[in-house]
Amino acid sequence: MGYACPVCDDPQVDARHLANHLAFTAILGDEGHEAWLDDHAPTWADDGERELAATVREFADEETYPQVFEDTTEERAEREGGRSGELFESEGHAHGGPQPHGHSHDQRLPPQADLDVDEDTEAVLAEARELTKEMLGDSDE
Repeated sequence: MGYACPVCDDPQVDARHLANHLAFTAILGDEGHEAWLDDHAPTWADDGERELAATVREFADEETYPQVFEDTTEERAEREGGRSGELFESEGHAHGGPQPHGHSHDQRLPPQADLDVDEDTEAVLAEARELTKEMLGDSDE
């Protein structure tokens, strides 16, 4: 069971996911999703997730969708590289000693970051890294 998005018919597992889908898509500039929210949930921009979910549930069609897991589809075997959302290697992720997992923690940006970084941004990131190191050092004491 789930809900079909009333704008684009994308399946959503529950009303909370539907509310998030509608709001995020509207915020990202989709005029159809924004117009639907303006018409059916005029306070959507100020509502929390729970309130918006209760509102959109009233207008969305409940549908039956098959539960599909990524590792049960043929597509997984054909895909190269790691699975999306894979945060850590399966082997340990120790922070106290040598880094056996193939990367250092002094990277400038995560490898997936696709940003144009100016000097001000780089300075803020450097300061954040330094403060994080200090904070982690203080917690060991």
